[in-house]
Amino acid sequence: MTRTSALPDLPDGWTAVDTRGPGPFVTHAVLRRPDGAEVEWTSRRHRKGLGLRARAAAAPGPAGPATAPTPTGVALAPAPADTGRRHGADAWSWWIGALFAIGSVCFALGSVPAYVEAVAPAVTAWTFAVGSVFFTSAAYLQYDEAARAPRDLLATAPPRSRLAALVGFRADRIDLWASAVQLVGTVLFNVSTFSATRTGLAVAGDKTLAWAPDVLGSVCFLVASWFAYAEVNRGVLPRPDRSVGWTIAALNMAGSVAFGVAAVAARYLHGTDEMANVALVNAGTFVGAVCFLGGAVLLPVESARDRTPAAAPSAPVPHDEGPSPTVR
Repeated sequence: MTRTSALPDLPDGWTAVDTRGPGPFVTHAVLRRPDGAEVEWTSRRHRKGLGLRARAAAAPGPAGPATAPTPTGVALAPAPADTGRRHGADAWSWWIGALFAIGSVCFALGSVPAYVEAVAPAVTAWTFAVGSVFFTSAAYLQYDEAARAPRDLLATAPPRSRLAALVGFRADRIDLWASAVQLVGTVLFNVSTFSATRTGLAVAGDKTLAWAPDVLGSVCFLVASWFAYAEVNRGVLPRPDRSVGWTIAALNMAGSVAFGVAAVAARYLHGTDEMANVALVNAGTFVGAVCFLGGAVLLPVESARDRTPAAAPSAPVPHDEGPSPTVR
């Protein structure tokens, strides 16, 4: 195996032709096999077990037309025959998606004025608190997925234990930063929402108010979403690559911005018990929740649609056991 900074271990004879990514991170790479064939590796596809992609053909140049491309989606790299790992990746996507979806529904419901008017303030507060638990559960599984990504390109090495993965945090991996910061943000949401259950939102002086995400939690979500978006987007301006993963990252970024708007609008006016803009608090929380719901629903779609067909039976997965929704 060949060790290349920020990339998984390469099989003997493989070389990295080109690497790119934001700042010090490597999120995309072009790899050349011993037989000369070139494939594209991305950090998101690697940890989700979606396989390698054939490199797109170069654009025509002065010397003549571009070479004929290999059809996108055709696997050029062998992988260990392990159907169980592919099924594990699919199950992991369903669990993460389901947990984020339930949490999003809770946040969306708790920000609907009609719901808030129909139930007691304590019920509204607990709606957000329960939703925050589902968010944290999903964020934990997402961090575990990133931390236990295969160490080698073809996932032939045994997966690391959870303790070893936690201790071996690598600062040069953008996906670890994204999932870790988001996990911290969800824990801060736990603190803010469970604090609200002690007063049933009465501190706001108006039961029509929906509890907005805590400011620090919203900042964490914004930072984490930027990391996740930068991982799949090449450059500063939006550049969709027609992958489901790009759409998920874009939706989560939009949702984090909406949560941030709600957090700013939730500040109390000086010398009063009134929030600056109740309507914006509810709208921002609702829009943010809907965006995260959309991203959650697309997670299993990504697992099914973006996987390289020829590599599907043996897609590398960083897990050797079924997922659990329980935060450990």
